[in-house]
Amino acid sequence: MSETLERLSAALADRYAVERELGRGGMSTVYLAGDLKHGRQVALKVLSRNVARILGSELFLREIRVSAGLSHPNILPLYDSGDADGLLYYVMPYVTGASLRERLEREKRLSIKEALHVAADIADALTYAHERGVVHCDVKPENILLEAGHAMLADFGVARAVRAVGGLETSSPGHAMGTPAYMSPEAFAGERDLDGRSDLYSLACVLYELLGGQPPFVAATSRALAARHMFDEVPPLGTVRPEVPAHVVRTVTRALAKDPVDRWASMAAFADALAAAPAPSPDAAKSIAVLPFTNLSPDPEDEFLSDGITEEIITSLAKLQGLHVAARTSVFQYRNRGEDVRAIGERLGVGSVLEGSLRRDGRRLRVTAQLIDVATGYHLWSERYDREMADVFAIEDEIAQCIAQALEVVLGEREGALPCRVPTADVRAYEYYLKGRQFYGQTRRKSLEYAAAMFERAIAIDPSYALAHAGLADCSAMLAMYYPPGEAELARADAASLKALEHAPDLPEAHEARGFALWMQKRTDEAVAEFETAIRLDPKQFEARYFYARLCFQKGEMEKAARLFEEAAGVREDYQARFFAAQSYVAMGRAAEAEAAYRRAYAVAEDHLALNPDDPRAATMCAVALCRTGQPEKGLACAEQAVAIDPEDAGVRYNVACLYALEGKVEEAITSLEEAFRHGFGNVEWISHDPDLESLRGDPRFQALLTAK
Repeated sequence: MSETLERLSAALADRYAVERELGRGGMSTVYLAGDLKHGRQVALKVLSRNVARILGSELFLREIRVSAGLSHPNILPLYDSGDADGLLYYVMPYVTGASLRERLEREKRLSIKEALHVAADIADALTYAHERGVVHCDVKPENILLEAGHAMLADFGVARAVRAVGGLETSSPGHAMGTPAYMSPEAFAGERDLDGRSDLYSLACVLYELLGGQPPFVAATSRALAARHMFDEVPPLGTVRPEVPAHVVRTVTRALAKDPVDRWASMAAFADALAAAPAPSPDAAKSIAVLPFTNLSPDPEDEFLSDGITEEIITSLAKLQGLHVAARTSVFQYRNRGEDVRAIGERLGVGSVLEGSLRRDGRRLRVTAQLIDVATGYHLWSERYDREMADVFAIEDEIAQCIAQALEVVLGEREGALPCRVPTADVRAYEYYLKGRQFYGQTRRKSLEYAAAMFERAIAIDPSYALAHAGLADCSAMLAMYYPPGEAELARADAASLKALEHAPDLPEAHEARGFALWMQKRTDEAVAEFETAIRLDPKQFEARYFYARLCFQKGEMEKAARLFEEAAGVREDYQARFFAAQSYVAMGRAAEAEAAYRRAYAVAEDHLALNPDDPRAATMCAVALCRTGQPEKGLACAEQAVAIDPEDAGVRYNVACLYALEGKVEEAITSLEEAFRHGFGNVEWISHDPDLESLRGDPRFQALLTAK
């Protein structure tokens, strides 16, 4: 038994039976105790010696008495307080439910509905307190308890007492007091007379984390975090989690204003804004979600065609200046869900939704499409196309053009209008191309080989099909990257990328494919020039940014790599781009940014796995992200799941080996590495310098693997 526990037990023996420690933080330690008079369990909090010394008994008990006068269903009541042999303590109900922090450690973020419910409960509690002149000063997930479907706010009074004596000295400006991730700019500045708008800022930070998986700002030190809260723009919540309704994004953004006068005037106004029916934003008319077209064909295999048409329309609309288009990952989660279109639109924060269906009978194609206004439910436009399959490009272009006109999108001078695209003269080649793109995105060896075969079939039908040549080059380069030495794949990537440029010199995808092929041949300067050309031709080209970033990462240009990975993820929400951005921050020693990036990567990979449950690479990246954010057991379980999906994927085996090595599981790491080698992973140069494998270098079996290759 600790000295503090012994003193506490002795001093309170006539009133409480102190049983054990429940947890501790920077300001207090919590004990489970039995209330002898009332026969109930309670949570007994004892202030740390440093806090108690600064406060003194008189001030602490005075502030606690103020808090004891608060009676609200969402405020954890105060039973008792006092000075026990010099130990300042207060007593609250023992809540069997978890704190919000414990919930977030398990799940990282909540559903939108539950997050708003928690925020509403806490806002109601704070509205009540503010009306009585009481400001909490330390609203954070640790002080929010969850029980029986309700959220309760704890620890009123302590933060107020600390502030009353000028705060505790920290590394933050103004000797501010509070929890840095949730403190308002004025709290960081050390202002003494905080009002309810400071609590409002803190609650908005909490809600941002509940929705986005991380607080609005992260940094390695309290001082750096203070600077970000006081001077940096808040990262748009809508980009962190696109499905958050637009009115929620706007409400949270206003609550996080630097100047208190620019926030909501009261906690009640904030709560009302969150609960209000979504109002269209000024830009709502220029935002759209294209839902996956439903496949009504007799052959279920035609889903590749309905998905392909959906993606082509998304890609076309994304080129329009001034139009926000919801990401593929965000919309494809609603495939075949049968949910109300307006509800989906509100969750995605868009002003309009396009839904449609496709049915193919032989060479006939019927496509229906309708554009719906989210705010009113009215149809802005609808059409049915009953054509030959050869007209599929005209159908895609016509749909995109009609949507642009319906939304009255202001086009940029360069575009003028959406160009009609006829990438191939033969629709059969297009079908094979769509199948290739569908499997290319899975990155597994078998998937890449199948995708390459589909691109080759497309080229056999139409030898001038530049996009198919570019797709074949990308597949081949990817195979060479993941499964070296790959001389045949490199030669094929080189030839196919040159063919793509020969047939379409101004095609961004052709320049991207050429850059990827050149990079794999270690002709990095030429590769950089091609990637930059692709980005210039199409500022929304994802692959060019992504592979350019990986090239920079390999060269050790981590700052540039991180920027390009973040830009790529801004163009298309992609778990690999998010993951490698996190790896870049790790390499630069920027731990806080790395952790935040890993959390984003995990959230995106999780969404990807919901659509592609058999993608083992996504599962391994989830595993690494979990381990990097303090959940090694869950991460290792996820790694085992990845191996179970495809035991013969050498890249997955290698990633899992790295994960085991980082967790100090040498035996498992060596075994997994041996399996990676057995299934074709052979990049000895990479393995020799991979820092993730540092713990294995002294093992004879590791050395044997290197020499065997």
